[in-house]
This record gives sequence, C-alpha cells and structure tokens, in this order.
Amino acid sequence: MRFLKPLGFVLALCLAGVAHAQAPIVIKFSHVVAPDTPKGRAADYFKKLAEEKTKGRVKVEVYPNSQLYKDKEELEALQLGSVQMLAPSLAKFGPLGVKEFEVFDVPYIFPNKQVLQAVQDGPIGQGLFKKLESKGITGLGYWDNGFKIISANKPLLVPADVKGQKLRIQSSKVLDAQMRALGAIPQVMAFSEVYQALQTGVVDGTENPPSNMYTQKMHEVQKYATDTYHGYLGYAVIVNKKFWDDLPADVRKELEAAMKESTRYANAIAQQDNDAALAAIEKSGKTQVTHLTDAQRKVWRTALLPVQKDVESRVGADLIKAINAEAANLGAK
Repeated sequence: MRFLKPLGFVLALCLAGVAHAQAPIVIKFSHVVAPDTPKGRAADYFKKLAEEKTKGRVKVEVYPNSQLYKDKEELEALQLGSVQMLAPSLAKFGPLGVKEFEVFDVPYIFPNKQVLQAVQDGPIGQGLFKKLESKGITGLGYWDNGFKIISANKPLLVPADVKGQKLRIQSSKVLDAQMRALGAIPQVMAFSEVYQALQTGVVDGTENPPSNMYTQKMHEVQKYATDTYHGYLGYAVIVNKKFWDDLPADVRKELEAAMKESTRYANAIAQQDNDAALAAIEKSGKTQVTHLTDAQRKVWRTALLPVQKDVESRVGADLIKAINAEAANLGAK
C-alpha cells in the first residue's frame, strides 16, 4: 500500500506533464477595426488557417474593434508581450521611431496597386521590416486596405474646398503635412473615437478607405465624400520578435505558410470590399459621393505633389526616389 501511493503520485505528475505539453500556444491577435472589414476578415482567416495547419498546437484569439487596446496602446502592448500579434496601419511606426514607414502616407506616391505590390513585396518593403527588429518586432506581411476617400459636411470638389476644415488623421507627420498643404487643420485622433468626434462636430471630416468609413458608420454623420484616392491605407502584420523566435521551428513554418495565404486573401478582398462599401454608402442616401474625373483628380495630385519634397527629411529622399523609380519602371505616370 505504501508503494502504491508514491506510484500514484508519480503517475499524476506524468499525466499533468503530458497535459501541460499539449496545451496550445496562444496567439492574441488584436486590431482596431470591425470584423467585417478586409483586415478583420483576414485576421479571422489567419486564425482558421493557423489552427488547421498546426493541428491545434496553436490557438489564435482575435480581438477586433479595439477590445483590448486602442491605436496608441497596441504597439507598446506588443513590445511588452501582452499581445503577440497586431496589424497596425503603416503610419503607426513613425511614432515608434521607424519614420521611413510614413512613406506609405505620401499622397499619390503609389499610382496604382501594381506599383504598391512591387514595393511591398520587393527589397523596399522587406528592408522596412528589417528596421523593426531593433524594436523587438518581426514583420510578417503587408495587408491592403485600399486608397482613401475624403469626407466632410460640405462638398470637397477641389483642393481649395478643404481649407479651414478640421480633418481627423492618424499620428503621422506626413499626413499632417498633407493636410496642411491643402489648408486643412489636421486633428490626430484614435480610430475608435472618430465616429463620435464627427457626430459632435469636434472634427469636420476625415479620410478613410470606404470599407472603414462604412463599417464604422461614419457615413451616417458625414454629408459629403469625394473619391480622391489621394492616399493609401495598408497594414503590417507584426509579432513580438522574442515570442516568434522562441516558437518551435515546425510551428513557425506552418504559421508562416498560414500568413502567406492570409496575405493573398487580404489583398484579394480589399478592393472588392471597398467597392461594395462605397456602393452601400451611396445607396444609404446619407452621404453624397462625388466621383472625380481623371482631369479633376489630376488637380488634387498637383496640389499635393509638393508634399514629397516637404517630407524628404522625415522619410528619406532616397526612399521616395526608389518608389518613384519603381513606378517609372512599371510604366506608371
């Protein structure tokens, strides 16, 4: 009897050890937009693929709509290990000290999606990811959310119409320069606070891809929008570097494959979702959308061209030059 008690104790310890060994690796994936946006859907798709490919060894918990952290909090939370994965907009890395990422905010620097894709997938995009490593961050992929429209409670048909308007922007010196070039008054604000600010008149308008505007119901508190497509909004899917490096190699390999598939998915649905959102905004009858001709859009492009020179010292003249060269190589004007 004395022999059976210690044997039972040892067996219980062994079983506890097996249970512990089989406990899934948890990845908390936090983001600030709605689940039915391109980013939200891609995050859910990554969860599905990651759990399938690792056969349950990894559990991905997705927290949308700033449930865990707001814009300004999430990067610090990632660095501290409070969450493992984020998909912040590219403008978020400027305040972190990697100012070069703000090149994605330069108005009209990407004439089309082909140029954008070439920049992100090539040496320029991968070189930018390398700059995050010293911050304890590993970049995994670029997710698209399309080009931005501009909205307010007055028609914005030409650049001069923006003068004096208080427009919400993300925290980006380039976006600040962009708005000031138009004569607007930039207002930095967390994404989760924008609807109320528009509703109460704290700000007059904003810039967003249609999918963000529609899913956050901003069209219900904005009378006018114009499809300037002046700027780009994309995301970088990032992880805590130590967490990523410490993963078993086979698990990391499967997660990389899941991310690659999720990135293709995210980029495929972005344009589709934005087209559908813009149509839904128009159908609502609450926001009047102006569709610019090529000639009208050229007026906006000309007005914003000086921003490239204005922000050279911030994001790097060579980087701007390299992107313009990529555009020229691909035949963009």
